[in-house]
Amino acid sequence: MRDWDDAYANSAHIPGSDKLPALWAERAAAYRAGLKDFRADIAYGSGERQTLDLILPDGDSKGLVVFVHGGYWMRFDKSAWTDLAEGARHHGWTVALPSYTLAPAACISDMTAEITAAIATAASLVSGPIRLAGHSAGGHLVTRMLCDDSRLEPAVFNRIAGTLSISGLHDLRPLLKTKMNDTLHMTMEEATLESAALHRPRGHSPVTTWVGGDERPEFIRQSDLLANVWTGFDVPTHLVIEPALNHFTVIDGLKDPSSQITARLVGLD
Repeated sequence: MRDWDDAYANSAHIPGSDKLPALWAERAAAYRAGLKDFRADIAYGSGERQTLDLILPDGDSKGLVVFVHGGYWMRFDKSAWTDLAEGARHHGWTVALPSYTLAPAACISDMTAEITAAIATAASLVSGPIRLAGHSAGGHLVTRMLCDDSRLEPAVFNRIAGTLSISGLHDLRPLLKTKMNDTLHMTMEEATLESAALHRPRGHSPVTTWVGGDERPEFIRQSDLLANVWTGFDVPTHLVIEPALNHFTVIDGLKDPSSQITARLVGLD
């Protein structure tokens, strides 16, 4: 029988990963300190974690990028990832980074509703096209915005020009077999509802699933799954397996304005 805990155990297979959270926080704080226009803790709801940060470009904004962080719906907040905005910011995009309530205080469907509200709030502040991106659990949350049950208002939904799910999780049912579910408290009903790959897409905006070639095989499978299924609904989908990158290094390119992943995010490729 397959060991599903090991299938999702990124840190156990990446040496030195225990030191990474402190490094991420340090880099993000240093980046914030150098920003000319940074707007922190904009409320999109009444909850303590229902806030977002905005990073504005130097000139006129071309549109809105929303980046949703990962952490298996149980860890981290927006403050550890600010520097990932640089690639898009350099190209003239305003970047929103929301936090959201984590498990066990919230169930995953609650988080989907919170990200819906966060995107709506950011969209009310920034005009132009919207591009969504998320990493790991964040990849799950942004692809949920595109499903047939999406609660985004048409005026916001119709602005979505592209979505980038980086190492995203698109079928949550295997997680029911992991120890993580002791905290997530998912039922089969919720796991099915919250799996983007089990939904029809609401529209036809492009979707890219991006994953590192050195990731756990399950993440490559999950990325391939959504790209495969949604192609059948005439969504322009692309699967990119970037060689030699793991679950944590795969997002580093977002900091680089000249990287392939940044180009895909902002629609330059």
